[in-house]
Amino acid sequence: HVQLVESGGDSVQAGGSLRLSCEVSGFTYTPRCMGWFRQDPGKMNAGVAAIYTGDASTYYSSSVRGRFTVSRDNTKLFLQMRSLKPEDTAVYVCATSPYQACTDLSASRYDTWGRGTQVTVS
Repeated sequence: HVQLVESGGDSVQAGGSLRLSCEVSGFTYTPRCMGWFRQDPGKMNAGVAAIYTGDASTYYSSSVRGRFTVSRDNTKLFLQMRSLKPEDTAVYVCATSPYQACTDLSASRYDTWGRGTQVTVS
């Protein structure tokens, strides 16, 4: 069955770096869009970065553009995080969409989700 499993979350000091990974398995097709979201309790997940699998175009929220980089290989989705700030603290969740839904980073267009990995910046 389809499964997304995140790893790489940790506690770091402000200015530090982390690399998150999301192992993707069980798909019988390649999702059109793969993304990273911040999970806020009681709120819809906030889009951070996404990659369109068709041509590897990438998209970022304004709060992380220039500091985070999203990438992928055949089995994993990555999020390289640099110059981390305390406000980056969150549970980071990876997700996939069967639609070409990358540009607006809208959680409502993603249908498969991982369970998340905690990032804490102090």
